[in-house]
Formats: sequence, structure tokens, C-alpha cells
Amino acid sequence: MSELDDFFAEVTRLIDAELEGMIPADGARPQSLRDAIRWSLFGGGKHFRPALLIAVGRAFGAGDAKLKRTAAAVEMFHTYSLIHDDLPSMDDDDLRRGRETCHIKFGEATAILAGDALQALSFQVISDDANLSVETRLDLVSRLAKAAAKMVVGQQLDLEAEGTQTSLEDIEQIHRNKTGALIRFSAEAGAVIGEANADELSAISKYGERIGLLFQITDDLLDITRTTEELGKTAGKDVAADKATYPSLRGVEETRELASQVHRDAREAIESLDVRGATLRQIADFIVNRNA
Repeated sequence: MSELDDFFAEVTRLIDAELEGMIPADGARPQSLRDAIRWSLFGGGKHFRPALLIAVGRAFGAGDAKLKRTAAAVEMFHTYSLIHDDLPSMDDDDLRRGRETCHIKFGEATAILAGDALQALSFQVISDDANLSVETRLDLVSRLAKAAAKMVVGQQLDLEAEGTQTSLEDIEQIHRNKTGALIRFSAEAGAVIGEANADELSAISKYGERIGLLFQITDDLLDITRTTEELGKTAGKDVAADKATYPSLRGVEETRELASQVHRDAREAIESLDVRGATLRQIADFIVNRNA
């Protein structure tokens, strides 16, 4: 395993342990809702967004005790968005991380409620975190709320763009909101908890914005270059739904060139961090190499 693989594995253990304590297998009824939440929450994956938050936080000297609950909240929030994204009224997918999506296994109504619960819990987890000052918690909740609103805007723009003529600007606006908003929040949250100064926070915000865009660009490429088995979700869905994507407008090779440019932008944004930004640069490299 690479150094970054070890880091992702470490974060997964840390966050899963935190989530297990928050949402154990047994507890208050209804059990069906608890099962649906846990099915989606513990469905695998690299915990990329929590890992990004922790990497940034550590770069500014924050300990895991201050970072892990907000990181767990991010995973809750991300999982909510996946559950709702997979619904028949949205992207209508029946496979996520190689398993049945929540609505396929538990029914559409329960899936909606599972997503609703996870969204609400994510805000509660941050607001109740006694390891952080009240001012920091308020800042984080405000930033997450703004990211949440942007994700909703991005989803609506994505739905409206299906089967229509779109521009590069339209596609970037969709990606910045639907996928990029929570990734940018994850990076900024680590900096906020790490008490970064204004210039450092600005650099991390730029880095998070570029990383968020890069993540979706490579996702667009993977949808048409990888199989369902490799992805763990249905391949070719974007093409089938006539979605607005970079490859649909610019082709595969030009999209790869764009990914390379955005990757360079992300690395340049954190040049001032020097050795502190080593893991963040590795994360940028990991994302761009997903489509290699």
C-alpha cells in the first residue's frame, strides 16, 4: 500500500469507529430506519471527504480529537446526498459501491427518511461537539448550511440540463455546486478547526474548489471509461440519461487535458504550505490519476 492508501485506511477506521458510536446497530425504534441508515453509511468507500478534512486539519496542527466529529458529520452528510441522488426521481440508480442502493433494499420512503435523518444528524454532531469552541461550531454549521444549499442548486441544474444544449460554463456551475460544494467545505472545515489565518484559509478554499471540480471531471470520465464492476455503480448512466458532462461536450481527450490543468491549479493553490501540504498534494494526484 502507498502512504496515501495507509492514510485513507487510517481515516476509515477512525471515522467508522466514530459513526458506530453515534449510530449503533441496536437502539431506539424504528429498527428499519436504523438499518437503512447503517446500510448506506457503512457501505464502503475511501471516506474521501472526511480524509480531506483531516488532512487539512492536521496540516494546521489540529489533533484528531477536534477533527473527527466534524469529519464524521461530513460522511453523514455525503451519505444523505448519495441516498437521495440514487432515488427514482433523481438519478434513478439501483447500485452503489457494488451493493443495492438504499431505496432498492429498503423502499423509497424509508430511503428518503434515512437521508433526511443523516442530514439533520450531521448538523447536530457539529453543534454538540464540546471539543470545539462555540464560535468554531457556529462557523462550521454556517458553512455546511451554505454547502447544502449549493448542492441542492446543483442537483436542480443537473436535472434541468438533461437532454439540453449546455455550455462549459453551465457544466462547471453544476459541478461546483452538486459535487464541489461539500468537498470545498471539507477542506475549509479542516482549516477552520486548525485555526488557519486568513491567507491560509483563502488558499485552502481555492484548493478545495479546484479539488471539487477535479473530482467531478474525473467522475465524468470514469462513467464512460470504466465498467460497472470497476465502478461499483452503474456505468454509462450519464450517457443514457443525456446528462451535461465535460466528455459529452469536449470529448475524452480534451476533458483529460482539462483535468490536468485543474490538478495543476489545485497544487499551485497550496504552494505556500510547503511541507505541510504534502498529503494535500498527494490527494490532488490521487484524484487526477483516477482516470489514468
